Amino acid sequence: MDPRPRSPAPRRSLSQLRVVRDWGKPLKAPTGDAYIAPLEAVRELDLWKNRLWSRERHDHRHFEIVDATIRQGFAYHYLVLEDTTGAVRAIQPFFVCTQNILEGMQGTFKKFRERLDRLMPDLLSFRTLMVGSAVGEGVLAAAPGDRRWAAGALARALPLAAHRLGVGLIVLKEFPSDHREDFEVLLHHGYTRIPSLPYVTLDLDFATWDDHLASLSQKARYDFKRKARAAAKFPPLLMEVTGDISTRIDELYPLYLQVHERADLRFEKLSPEYFRRLGREMRDRARFLIWSRNGRAVGFQSCILHDGVLWIDVIGMDYSVALDLHLYFIMKRDALEWASLHGARQYCGGPNNYDPKLRLGCRLKPMDLYAAHVNPLMNEALRRVARWLSPARHEPLLQRFPNAADL
Repeated sequence: MDPRPRSPAPRRSLSQLRVVRDWGKPLKAPTGDAYIAPLEAVRELDLWKNRLWSRERHDHRHFEIVDATIRQGFAYHYLVLEDTTGAVRAIQPFFVCTQNILEGMQGTFKKFRERLDRLMPDLLSFRTLMVGSAVGEGVLAAAPGDRRWAAGALARALPLAAHRLGVGLIVLKEFPSDHREDFEVLLHHGYTRIPSLPYVTLDLDFATWDDHLASLSQKARYDFKRKARAAAKFPPLLMEVTGDISTRIDELYPLYLQVHERADLRFEKLSPEYFRRLGREMRDRARFLIWSRNGRAVGFQSCILHDGVLWIDVIGMDYSVALDLHLYFIMKRDALEWASLHGARQYCGGPNNYDPKLRLGCRLKPMDLYAAHVNPLMNEALRRVARWLSPARHEPLLQRFPNAADL
């Protein structure tokens, strides 16, 4: 036996450990290694639950809910980004789907797309790597001090991930415009910024609905008062607020489907299990506002209340009574007043129904897409036609908002 003491075995780097754990070969980029990982793997990282979501309304719980409950052809992945020392500094959710690049076009472009789809269904559909969430706005999943670095790392790692997955088109989906400074690096790496359909915001600096009504135009005041008088002719609507609708999903989910099926622009279709898990797992933020008449639910809103902002994400309505009751207006009025009375500073709504939101005094919250194709010739063609692909370009009402230039 050799009496000499053995030196300890060299410690393996974090990257080497990940390869052993079957994360696959790393994507080699100048900013460090990147890994395409499944949810089960990133759940083991402290960064996933602790430091990525300090400002975001959708934290790791929401991404896990979406991953488990919304499929429809989406393949979910997580891009783990290391720096050159092997430290994990970002974990960016993304998913792969097939997307028609003219989806969302309105007017003449919509008719052209529909005609083209009938003749050649797959001509303008591409397998697409979508960075962000299938539900809601995009999130740059890095600690606040690391977001500039993470944007640069994404710019370099995403084409490598696209090649690995056999995807041609890369889209960063619906990122708020306050990311533009961080994402400037994308423009220097061949990506094109395209204005997406914006969200809307309204400062809740009023105590009652009547206070806000007094600040609107005479035409808007008249229209809203007329609707309130018409609704008052019917049995009263009762509003309740809860954090969990699991026991009422069979009653409420059909109301969501009625609205979803009438929408001009549809991307994801939420499942009953999505709503169940949202209430159970995000009880601190999830709020469901329900309107009932004669003991039967006729409308609801699925909301997130976070950091003083009420986000109204999903609505459901019974269209057999919605138009007579002016239900959309009643629900919006009651929700804004409730939020103001319960300390919310701002309302934020999604990219639809711009006309009533304009009359309510809302401002636009710009959202951006960033797109690139891995083929240089295709990417140059994309850059040249990008302005025509912008969904915001084909929504004329947007130009009537006071901050339309921010788009």
